[in-house]
Amino acid sequence: MKLKLLLLLFAFGVNAQPTLLSWNLQNLGESKSDSTLRFIASQIKDYHIIALQEIVTNPSGAQAVAQLTDLLNRTGNKWSYAISDPTSSSAYKTERYAYLWQTAKVKLIGKPWLEKKYAQEIDREPFYATFQYQNKQFTVVNFHAITKKRQPETEIKYFKYLPEQYPNLNLIFVGDFNCPETHTVFNPLKKMGYQPAFENQKTTLRSKCIQQDCLASPYDNIFYHTQKIKIKQKGIIPFHENFKSLNQARKISDHIPIWITFDLL
Repeated sequence: MKLKLLLLLFAFGVNAQPTLLSWNLQNLGESKSDSTLRFIASQIKDYHIIALQEIVTNPSGAQAVAQLTDLLNRTGNKWSYAISDPTSSSAYKTERYAYLWQTAKVKLIGKPWLEKKYAQEIDREPFYATFQYQNKQFTVVNFHAITKKRQPETEIKYFKYLPEQYPNLNLIFVGDFNCPETHTVFNPLKKMGYQPAFENQKTTLRSKCIQQDCLASPYDNIFYHTQKIKIKQKGIIPFHENFKSLNQARKISDHIPIWITFDLL
């Protein structure tokens, strides 16, 4: 127990690099019980910035984010949050995004915003937030793509224009792309110097485990510019292993969280 605590202090201590976690929480809102929210808080409390996708647009979504932040505040650190307006899609499923962050670790710069320029081309337009760690800033671009059946590459292709649209921002693309990082749609970003933090890392839960393999598809990822950011550590949180069955785990989400620890260059 003492060794585990020391490792956590080493990884997430006062002088440690910033940590960023992304999680699709599958219809976060009234469907999540108090015990479910407490479990979610226990999984994310040691990270500095949390990017959440798939928050329902009715009031229960914002209420769940506020409740989750309150639970995190009870763990010993001060947290704040920002939640987006509903995405503008009328043809598909509108949702909200959210950020939660430890205020002693990072500072929010300005007000987060939904991408407006490509709102017609991207059903659930990305949600941006700029943070400052020490004296350097970076902007997280939080995104939830349309499903594989609806061809997410048709909207991800517009991401190649975002670095040019925000030339002064250090963009980090995070979220559920419903598309593996090997897809050619990411090639323009890669040519610009962006790379995925994860390769062939499955992040969605199967309906049933197949020979103890419970993960299905490599859909969640984090894309960063290699000349501006250096990944120090990365990983997943296989929270489903805490449950006796996948049915129980899927009440939390059908995705597992991904995270990185990084240096700003």
